[in-house]
Formats: sequence, C-alpha cells, structure tokens
Amino acid sequence: MSSGKKTPVQLISFVIKAILKKITEFVSIGDVNPFHDYPFGKEPRADSDTYLAIWEATKNKQYPLIGEFEEVCGFSIEKEWLHELALHTQVVVKESEICYQHGRLLYAALSNYLHKNNCDSVNILETGTARGFSSLCMAKALQDREKEGKIVTLDPLPHNERMYWNCIDDLEGAKSRVELLANYSDLVSQYVLFLEGKSKDTLDKLELSRIHFAFLDGGHDYEDVKSEVCYVRQRQEKEDIIFFDDYQQEYFPGIVKAVGELESDGSHHINIVVANDQRGYAIAEKL
Repeated sequence: MSSGKKTPVQLISFVIKAILKKITEFVSIGDVNPFHDYPFGKEPRADSDTYLAIWEATKNKQYPLIGEFEEVCGFSIEKEWLHELALHTQVVVKESEICYQHGRLLYAALSNYLHKNNCDSVNILETGTARGFSSLCMAKALQDREKEGKIVTLDPLPHNERMYWNCIDDLEGAKSRVELLANYSDLVSQYVLFLEGKSKDTLDKLELSRIHFAFLDGGHDYEDVKSEVCYVRQRQEKEDIIFFDDYQQEYFPGIVKAVGELESDGSHHINIVVANDQRGYAIAEKL
C-alpha cells in the first residue's frame, strides 16, 4: 500500500505546476490586441498544391552545417516527424526562402544539454511562439530523453482564438493554435504552456527563478533582444543555454549586436551556425 509520500521528481513537478498556475493567473496583455483580428488574413492564401510544392522543395534541400552540428551534439531529430510538423507550422507563402532548420538545432542542442546536465527537471523559455513549431521540437527532445520539464512560450498571437495561419490547415477553415496542434496534444499537455503577450509586458510577471534553456525569437530590435537577454541571463547558471534565431547582420543587426555583447563581456561561449544566406543561429553557453 502506498504511503502517499512523493518522490523528489514528483515534488519538483508539483512545484512547477503550482508556479505555472500562478503565472496564468497574473499574465495579461489588456483588452485590445490587434493580433486577435486575423493578422495573417481572413482567408487562405494558397491552395493545397502550392503549400505541398513548397514543402517538397524545402524537404529536399541539404544543410551540411546543420548536420555537422547534430553530429557534434550526438543527437538528431526524427526527420519525418520534423517535416510533418513543419508542413502544418512552417510551410507558408512568403517571398523569402522557407527554412526550418532551427528545429533540428533546437532538438540537438537541448538533447545535448540534457545529456550533459543531470537535471531532474528543466525550465525552458521561448519568446515568439508563432504556430508552435519550435516549442514542439523542444518538447520532443524532452520526451525522447525521458526528462521532466516545462516550456513557457510567449507570443502576442492568441492560443484559443480561431484565425487563418497562412498554412495548409487554413483550407479546413479558421483554427485556433490549440486546433492547429491537435495531433501533438500529448506533447503540448505534458510540456508546453502557451502564454499570450509581448515579452516586455510579460517577462517580469513570470516567477521563474531558473531558466536552463532559452530560445529567443520575439522582437528583433536591439532593445527588445537586450531586454530578453538581461531577463534570462540573471536566471542562468554555468552551461545553461540561450539560443538566438535569425542571427544575420544584414537583416537583424540588433540580434547580432546583443550576441556580440555576450561574447565580448566573457560571460558566454558563442557558437554560430549558418543555414543559408538569409538564416543563421547563435547558441550562447554560459561560462
């Protein structure tokens, strides 16, 4: 007969859930949010053949530097799983090249971190949820490594409001993010907490004392990135990670500047991984 006494892992999980419940009670972005008014348009942008053609072309591209990073880390995400998720959350109609290689990098980097650090549970912060692709890639790493943890992800886009997302699912009608990710509800329920709001309005309301791993893909202006970095680095210890999307001088100099400051002050080791001419990533490990 069970004594009812919780194991250390169960106690940690209980505390995390209590904290996250409190977060949801306090986080609010006010009454007016333009992201509730169909920010990607009020109808599908393309037919299924167009989205599938983009998907097929993107799947077949080779990224040798991404593969090298996976080899160094010792982990790689299941490719068919990645591509299927990307079809619903990354394949969109836009002028720039579709590239969702950050999913591979996030999975590899987080898996390597979990392997090296014997944590019973980890706190992960993401800014810039969008459709939920990155959150689920990180959740997949937690699941595959059989680790406890919670991904707190922020975005002005609402989680429960129906809209068109500029993706193939739009052809089935407007959906909420909950509905868009319905096939991944097991990962979402176990690992992901979606919060609505901009980081500058929301971060200080989060009661996170430790952030083991952060993925920053919110505002790309220097001041926005700097503010997020300041919040995260105060809550990190040696070997904790800050992962920056869109490290590219021509398009996003604010991100490059913020990363450069982390390197120049000697607080972090920076690893730059380039996918193509338009997309690069910076992975900062605290020293």
